[in-house]
Amino acid sequence: MSDSNLKDLWGRCLKVICDNIPSTAYKTWFVPIVPLKFENNQLTIQVPSNFFYEILEERYIDLMGRTIRKFFGDGVKLGYKVVVDAGAKKNSGVITEQSANNVIVPPAKSEKEGNKSPSMVKTLDSHLIPQYNFDNFVEGSSNKFSRSIAEEIAKKPADTPFNPLFVYGPSGVGKTHLINAVGLRIKELYPEMRVLYVSAHLFKLQYMDAAVNNTVPDFIHFYQTIDALIIDDIQEIAGVTKTQNTLFHIFNHLYRNRKQLIFTSDRSPVLLQGLPDRLMTRLKCGIIAELEKPTAELRKNILRRKIYRDGLQFPDDVIDYIGENVSDSVRELEGIVNSIMAHATVYNRDIDLALTKQIVQKIVRYEKKTINVDDIVKTVCKHYGLELSAIHAKTRKSDIVQARQVAMYLTKKYTDYSISKIGQLIGNKNHATVIYAFRTVKGQFDVDKSFRAEIEELEKTLGAVTA
Repeated sequence: MSDSNLKDLWGRCLKVICDNIPSTAYKTWFVPIVPLKFENNQLTIQVPSNFFYEILEERYIDLMGRTIRKFFGDGVKLGYKVVVDAGAKKNSGVITEQSANNVIVPPAKSEKEGNKSPSMVKTLDSHLIPQYNFDNFVEGSSNKFSRSIAEEIAKKPADTPFNPLFVYGPSGVGKTHLINAVGLRIKELYPEMRVLYVSAHLFKLQYMDAAVNNTVPDFIHFYQTIDALIIDDIQEIAGVTKTQNTLFHIFNHLYRNRKQLIFTSDRSPVLLQGLPDRLMTRLKCGIIAELEKPTAELRKNILRRKIYRDGLQFPDDVIDYIGENVSDSVRELEGIVNSIMAHATVYNRDIDLALTKQIVQKIVRYEKKTINVDDIVKTVCKHYGLELSAIHAKTRKSDIVQARQVAMYLTKKYTDYSISKIGQLIGNKNHATVIYAFRTVKGQFDVDKSFRAEIEELEKTLGAVTA
């Protein structure tokens, strides 16, 4: 079929579809579609993302099917070609529909993949997440240093001063994305290397299973064969002595044999409690890189990337509003975009500033109530002019004791941690010490106006109360 005939028939299809759905839905989901070809009784259309494909299949496939059959004939099949960037064919794949089933036909293997030996490919499942790569990692001032270090490591794993790499930062700032990107780049540059990504929680469960089944030596041997070991959320093994001991021995073996080690945590090493000193010294012997909360400009760039990747269109004032008012994490930004799209689709509303404000104010107001122990400790230490490590030190100096008691008081008041957990996180103290600290601060708060003003100022800084 000629291009002109194809466009003419597709235009007729669009007219029918436009008459049967709200204009907002039509503009959002059908205007961006490009008819590519009609061959062998299959119409192939180009859509800008997998997200687009999923929406079309979920919400509009019946209407599309009826309309396409009307103009292209009975028995016609519908195929989708997902192209995020029209110039990047390597990112495209074809999704075809046969009868009532969706069959995914993957792109042809690249020459690089074809050159890998079968044994090399099947040796190990790295558990890396393909979409968490460097190309999709949006750079800004808050993550530039960490990204630069990560890229250097990927070029020369275990052959830089950056071994191990310890990345820390609050939840949702891109730690998992960054370390996955390192693993993917290593596999791309060195396909023979055994790269493994594992969460600390899963590592702990695997060890427990090995202990129950008397296979701990096999467990250790497996991990000692890894060339680049990436462990996410290392704080998850705090207080789990046997798992820590096993990791310690695995670490030593890999490090001595010049293998790359990468760890993440939701807090800096100085705030990590419940890990033995000998393991802590090893975690800190390479390089420590912080991923901070994204700046407003970076948040806007992340939004633009996500919106473009999903084939969507948001007005600039909407992007600016979200970027300036949603500051907690990248994950929260993505959740806001998904919520806006859901509301716009379900209620047939345009994506505008009014809708955006309505959604952001609901979600962000709820999120802002969350205060974590790291923020509390940092805020208290800054207020009292102390180093972060001081609050965990074994000392009876009055200024440090008071700062520690205030941190315990605020943590008990504004988090869901148990008394025992608070003690573990702040100074590694026992249950009784935390209770005493809370009562001491509460008592002074009730009778001392200047101290009460001090605590209230700390609460304002933390965002626990409005100014």
